[in-house]
Amino acid sequence: MSAMITASSFVPAWWLPGPHLQTIWPNLVRRLPQVQLRRERMELDDGDFLDLDWTTNTDGPIVLILHGLEGSSRSHYAAGLLQALHARGWRGVLLHARGCSGEPNRLARRYHAGDTGDIERVYQVLCQREPNALLATVGYSLGGSMLLNWLAERAEAPRVAAAVAVSVPFDLDATATRLNRGFSRVYQYILLSSVCRALRRKHARMPDHPLAHTVRQRPRSFRQFDDVYTAPLHNFDSATDYYRRSSTRAKLKRIRTPLLLLQAADDPFMGAQTLPTDAELPQTAAMELSRSGGHVGFVAGSPRHPHYWLETRIPEYLASVLT
Repeated sequence: MSAMITASSFVPAWWLPGPHLQTIWPNLVRRLPQVQLRRERMELDDGDFLDLDWTTNTDGPIVLILHGLEGSSRSHYAAGLLQALHARGWRGVLLHARGCSGEPNRLARRYHAGDTGDIERVYQVLCQREPNALLATVGYSLGGSMLLNWLAERAEAPRVAAAVAVSVPFDLDATATRLNRGFSRVYQYILLSSVCRALRRKHARMPDHPLAHTVRQRPRSFRQFDDVYTAPLHNFDSATDYYRRSSTRAKLKRIRTPLLLLQAADDPFMGAQTLPTDAELPQTAAMELSRSGGHVGFVAGSPRHPHYWLETRIPEYLASVLT
C-alpha cells in the first residue's frame, strides 16, 4: 500500500445534513446494539487494573478496540463494532481506559491521548496467549490518538496485521481551540461534565487525591482542564506541552503497520486544516475523507432504516488483511 488520501465511499443520510446532526443522532437516538460480552479484569504491576470486554467467539482473529473520551463498551460505536465483529466470527475485545469501565481505577492517574502503556501491556498479553492469532486494532477519537501514538512508538511493526483510526484529533491544540468555539462548545460542555462527574466519584473514594479540588467546579474549557488536571497528573509542564507531545500528525511517518484513517472534513471537533497531507502519511497508510459525517457519526440510509457505515467499512477493510 502506498500513502494516499481518497474520497470516502460514505454517502450521508439526506435527513441528517451537516456535521451536528451526524454527530448527535447516534448518541441520542440510536438504540444501543445488543451484544453479549464477557468481562476480564487484568491486574497490573503498578497496583491498578484494566477491564476488557470480550465478545463470545472463542477463536478467529482478535480485534482490539480503543474507545474515545469517557467511552466504554456501551458507547454506540463500540457496541456496534463489537456486534459486527462477532457476526463475522471474529473476537472483539474492548480495552476500557482506566476509570471508564464503571468502576474508578485505584491510582491517582487516569488516561490521556498519549497514554500508550496500557495498550502495550494488553498487546503483550494477547501475543503470549494467542501466538497464532491474527491481531488488529481500532481506535476512535481520543482512542485513535492513543493507537497512533502507540503504533508510532513501535515503529518496528508489532504483531498487528492492520489498524483503523476514526475521527482522530491529529492536532490536540487545534482541537481544544475548535471545541471552544461556536456550537462545538456544546460538545465541550457535555464531555467536560461527564469527565468531572467521573472524577468526583473517584475523588470521593480517594479524598487525598492531589488534584481533587480542581474539578469541584467544572473547568470552562478542555484547555483549562488539561492545564490544571491532565498535565500535572501525567508529568506534562502544561496543556500546551501535553498537546505538543501527544499530538500524532508529526509522528505518522514512523508507523509501519497497515493503517486506514477514516475522517470527515466537517468534523465539528476539529478543522479540516488539521488533517495530515499525503506527504505526511506513512507508506503503509490510506486516509478516506468524506465531505460529511461529523465526529464518529457516518450515518447513512433512511430514517426508518439508518445504516451506521463505520460498522461496514471497518470490518470490510480488516477482512482484506485478516482473511
